[in-house]
Amino acid sequence: MTEQFPALLFNGNQFSNVNDAISVEVALSIAVNGTPFTVTMQTPCNETNLVRGLLFTENVYKDLHQAPIIRVTSTTAQGHILSINAEVAPHLIRKDFVGTRNVISASSCGICGKTEIEDVSNLKVKHTEQLQPALVAKMFEQVSQGQTDFHKSGGTHAAGAFTIDGVMLTLQEDIGRHNAVDKVIGQLINSGRLADARCLTVSGRISSEIINKTRAAGIPFLAAVSAPSSLAIEQAHEAGITLMAFCRASKFTIYSHPEQVATGIGTETPIVQNI
Repeated sequence: MTEQFPALLFNGNQFSNVNDAISVEVALSIAVNGTPFTVTMQTPCNETNLVRGLLFTENVYKDLHQAPIIRVTSTTAQGHILSINAEVAPHLIRKDFVGTRNVISASSCGICGKTEIEDVSNLKVKHTEQLQPALVAKMFEQVSQGQTDFHKSGGTHAAGAFTIDGVMLTLQEDIGRHNAVDKVIGQLINSGRLADARCLTVSGRISSEIINKTRAAGIPFLAAVSAPSSLAIEQAHEAGITLMAFCRASKFTIYSHPEQVATGIGTETPIVQNI
């Protein structure tokens, strides 16, 4: 499932308005017999299959013949399912699952494994700087040159923190992109340089959890090699974060707060939001 989002494309020489198809991301809260089991980030559709498969692979409910009764307990204004309760005969539940669902959070998904969704909507990144667009490609060049583990194995993500002038503060690698971001923020805190960080670069795609980590660190610019999710764009808009994605060679696309980039087309550029 995708939704159309307006954006601002920089092709190395000039900016132009575009509309991009963005994958929808929604947090799905799953309960079993009314007890919270997990929160997982997913693209809306086939939630019944997701719940059945997750309960099976987590060894909570393994019966192949009798499906649990799935009831939707809340939805978004757009009709996307936010929470589900799976009704299972108690004697068929194979293990005490409360507090055990945390295996996926080890690498790729920073929210998967939690039983409640944290509310960070009151945090807003405030700053007055403008980013020069030519610096984006230069920051990713520095990251590429510093990815020693990736050059050896091809199996790690990288995150980097930079000043508003494109000076690298730290570069961290990890098999999980969320872990790489956490390592960057931790290094900035430990070195006393968190206040100097103005741009965070990330390999791979951008999910809502990456936005939340950037927001918590107070970093106003976030740039990624790959695509953002719909929820990432919406949360970046709310947080005051300029989200740039598809940062490859000298090109990138701005999905939120383009007025914080020196576009040369005035400060009246509309803030990007879902249409």
